[in-house]
Amino acid sequence: MNFVVCIKNPDYAASLEVRKIYQVLPDSTANRHQMIRIIDESGEDYLYPNSYFMPIELSAPLQQAILKMS
Repeated sequence: MNFVVCIKNPDYAASLEVRKIYQVLPDSTANRHQMIRIIDESGEDYLYPNSYFMPIELSAPLQQAILKMS
């Protein structure tokens, strides 16, 4: 399971919260275009620029806790 933290959100203030952790969904096509697929504030998955996020490593218990909250 991959997670990222949002570091900026120009033009997406309603969809992304800065400093919030988001789950990444695999999307090889998006990666080739410097995009990332995440589950945003709408609860749906959308593409956003990679530069809006930084990857983070979470312990297994923390990952499980975050996924339960979703």
